[in-house]
Amino acid sequence: NNEFGVDLFVKTAGEENGNMMISPLSAGTALTMLLNGCRGNTYDQIKGMLKFPATMTIGEVNGAYKSLISQLLEADPKVKLALANAVFYRKGFTVKNPFIGTMEDDFAAHIEGLDFMAPSALLTINKWASDNTYGKIPKVLDQISSDAVMFLMNALYFKGNWSYQFDKSLTDERPFYLPGGSSVNVSTMTGEVGAKVVNGDSFRVLELTYGRTNFSMIAIVPDQSIEALRGSFNAAVWNSLTSSLDGMTGYGKTVVFMPKFKFSYEKLLNSQLKSLGMTDAFDDNLANLSGISDDNIFVDFVKQNTFV
Repeated sequence: NNEFGVDLFVKTAGEENGNMMISPLSAGTALTMLLNGCRGNTYDQIKGMLKFPATMTIGEVNGAYKSLISQLLEADPKVKLALANAVFYRKGFTVKNPFIGTMEDDFAAHIEGLDFMAPSALLTINKWASDNTYGKIPKVLDQISSDAVMFLMNALYFKGNWSYQFDKSLTDERPFYLPGGSSVNVSTMTGEVGAKVVNGDSFRVLELTYGRTNFSMIAIVPDQSIEALRGSFNAAVWNSLTSSLDGMTGYGKTVVFMPKFKFSYEKLLNSQLKSLGMTDAFDDNLANLSGISDDNIFVDFVKQNTFV
């Protein structure tokens, strides 16, 4: 849900002083998997945070998820999109069969019981992450705590070529301006390419597409500081600017300067999710995960690793 994605972005950006990168689709997928094992107030909090309508049943939620993923995977043969889910649980821990069935049927999840005390368990989980991100994220866990009983995992991989290619021969060192007014020279792609441009109240928006134009990157360039933009950015602003882009026909020739970059990011999302309303799931006294197991379990952490 775009509203959840923007909410998560704003909360995460508020804690960072530097670069950050999150995938709302990946986070939302893992949390929807978790939602299937929640009951009572724990269920209501996560469902509300993810912005699913109150009248929507869990079966309808799962159906909407399957439909979305199917559409994304079939949207453009010119791009590479892969999405995988997994459930790793401690051998000896009793997982309810309906939960396992839902993970397999609705989320196409890989299910595997492991001896969490054996070093091979950590290797298996990290290898799954690496394999399903084509080696881009080789490690997601440094250790497995002694009281851990389950990991719900999602991996998302996207690779696409620009619909309108930059001329590599024009790539040059150009200044990139930092907060405070200083600048550094960075390798910058340059060209007159097909793009959509929208001027907002305090920023400019640029949309560049991949493949057959069914996927795109939207860059928001603030007129002043990134902090000022972050303070006023919300789901309504996002919906307004994407509606403006969708209302435009065709991609006009636009001179674009795009810095080249490579970036990996790791972030625990507990505090952000709590501030968005998901509180009970992290509380060992309040969490109701009885759809997964009759044992008294709770969510220890939600973490995301990203790479671009």
